Amino acid sequence: MIETLLIAQSRSSLTFLPSNFSVLLSVILIAVTAWASFVSWRRSRFAIGVGVLETLRLLIMLLIAVLLNQPEWESQYQPETEPTIAVLWDNSPSMRTQDVDSASVDAQRQTRQRAIEGLKDETVWQSVGDDRKVVMAPIGQPDRGTNLNGPIQKAASEISELLGVVVISDGDWNEGASPADGALQLRMQSVPVYGVKVGSPQKLPDLELVNLDVPTFATLGKTVRIPFTIQSSLPRKVAATVSLKSSDGETMDRSVEIEPMSKTADAFLWKPDEVGDYEITVSLPDHPDDEIKSNNQRTSPIAIRRERLRVLVIESIPRWEYRYLRNALSRDPGIDVACLLFHPSLESTGGGSTDYIKSFPETIEELSPFDVVFLGDVGIGEDQLTREQTNLLKGLVQFQASGLVLMPGWQGNQFDLLDTELNQLYPVDLDSLQPEGWGAADAGHFQLSEAGRRSLLTKLADTQEENAQVWEGLPGFQWFAPVVRSRPGTETLAVHGEVSNQYGRLPLLVTRTFGAGKVLFMGTDGAWRWRKGVEDKYHYRFWGQVVRWMAYQRNMARGDSMRFYYSPDQPSRRQTMSLTAHVISESGEPLENGNVVARIESPTGTVETVRLTAQGDQWGVYRGTFVPEDPGRHEVMVTSPESPSDLQTNFFVQGQVVETIGQPARPEVLDELATLTGGLSVRVDQVDQILDRLADLPLPPPEIRRVQLWCHPVTMAILLFALALFWVGRKIVGLI
Repeated sequence: MIETLLIAQSRSSLTFLPSNFSVLLSVILIAVTAWASFVSWRRSRFAIGVGVLETLRLLIMLLIAVLLNQPEWESQYQPETEPTIAVLWDNSPSMRTQDVDSASVDAQRQTRQRAIEGLKDETVWQSVGDDRKVVMAPIGQPDRGTNLNGPIQKAASEISELLGVVVISDGDWNEGASPADGALQLRMQSVPVYGVKVGSPQKLPDLELVNLDVPTFATLGKTVRIPFTIQSSLPRKVAATVSLKSSDGETMDRSVEIEPMSKTADAFLWKPDEVGDYEITVSLPDHPDDEIKSNNQRTSPIAIRRERLRVLVIESIPRWEYRYLRNALSRDPGIDVACLLFHPSLESTGGGSTDYIKSFPETIEELSPFDVVFLGDVGIGEDQLTREQTNLLKGLVQFQASGLVLMPGWQGNQFDLLDTELNQLYPVDLDSLQPEGWGAADAGHFQLSEAGRRSLLTKLADTQEENAQVWEGLPGFQWFAPVVRSRPGTETLAVHGEVSNQYGRLPLLVTRTFGAGKVLFMGTDGAWRWRKGVEDKYHYRFWGQVVRWMAYQRNMARGDSMRFYYSPDQPSRRQTMSLTAHVISESGEPLENGNVVARIESPTGTVETVRLTAQGDQWGVYRGTFVPEDPGRHEVMVTSPESPSDLQTNFFVQGQVVETIGQPARPEVLDELATLTGGLSVRVDQVDQILDRLADLPLPPPEIRRVQLWCHPVTMAILLFALALFWVGRKIVGLI
């Protein structure tokens, strides 16, 4: 704690502020009064009473003459304690970076913390003079970030006789306000800041595993893609074997070429064999040029489940794309498919198989179980969808985090949807002058965008290079939708390889988020042709990835009467999380305006209750926010007295370090502080310059307090009392 004690001693004196006129007037008044008093006393034949009275008159005029020269009582207060110098030294994790050259050429570089160890001795700073007090205080904590502004402002506000502030730091700050704010406060007090810079502004040679993107859960028997990112500050390319180890003992290796001075992304493909909770650990091998070994490993949990996703496919006529899509989804063991066919030749909707339904789900309770809805060449009208049903589809995506796949056809029925609430969900603008789309004798081909090369949806091979070759070799399509351009806020994964307009290549595979859910636009009906020569290899994989990508979020945690999910699905410390719960009441309907709370217990045992508020009027959706402070597994209990059961789940908070070791120093921060306050910023081996500056700083002048006697109320009271006494005396001696 920074504190100082002020015990003052004073020295007082009487001062005047006369002018030539006031002095002359005072002399004349005193002389005239003295002559008049003497004359009056002589006429009374030197009576004693008159003599006393005239003496009082002379004293009154003497007081008035003194007051005309503006007398003041001046007191100088000199503090007994010496002026204070505040020395603030950095104690944050970045100070453990080993990048300070030693005095000896052959000696190993030392840490920044070690380099300033001698400056933490108070006797070093006492050498500036015995009349100056030194206060030492650390900046930051060994396990937290750096707040440079806080200690500077604290010194400015708590030390009354502050002479100067010395900041010993690498300049790396990541918490609180800008240190320039504190420097401006010191500037207004005329207090300089002296910076002692430590550390190298160049990053240490390092290989760091900066990201491990493990999904919250995965399906048993399905390959899980586990991306990771490596950041290199080495000057040359490095070939490394990255290892993955699961908690059941399974290990995998992957050879990666790490590019110099950049980030390299790759991924493992892991196929779990059993249901359960796992921990995935990815680690980098030791490299002789890697000077920081502590950031070469990351661990993240994953839950493996048996999943049954429900999919609804709505179509008007059974075109080839619909038939092969239905067959692919029906053969997927993790998907339950329901089909609704508005065939114009049928007397009623439905079909001949058990996976057909007779009508569109008319209530929220009937529609809510579907994780993904495929909407084919269907519009608004008799024997098709109604506007009320499109409103239900919009709410399903917006509030219950389901997915919607739009697959227009040559009939152009989906143009009717643009006049409904579903227009807000559409990822693209369509050409109303060409509702039937475009056909061509020559087959068109997809071309992946940059986003499509990275996306899980378009991953048909293990590596980006192989995946690009697969997409280039896929059989083409003869028809595509009349797309004009993608809308703002969307992500285009693939475009037409040959056709373009004034906006560029035509987007054919576009995604977007809407509310809590996702929307995918597929602008052709030729994906079924991908089966040519390879059967279901690519067609089945693509649509399986689409369904699981869209259903992922809403299936993070699911109970008998509740669903619970959160975003982001891999939160970090102090990152705001959005919590969402779908709650069913005891009557089986979505809970409206209920009381829903999430009880969250951190790894340290701290319990926090988050009250979730209702969203929408009838969807049973409740949302809230939570900011985790501790890394590790957090246990969650979602409860509601109006729901028949509770939901218990957990999420994992990444232990992201606020301040990492190995980052370059920021000497420009200390330079700015010194410039703003008129101080000096030097390297750690040039501290003598600061000591000389501190010794030459002038001591603060004593505090001066003045009492203006010439207009003070007590002075006026004395003068009035003397005048009254003079008047009474005249009456006593018999004068008029």
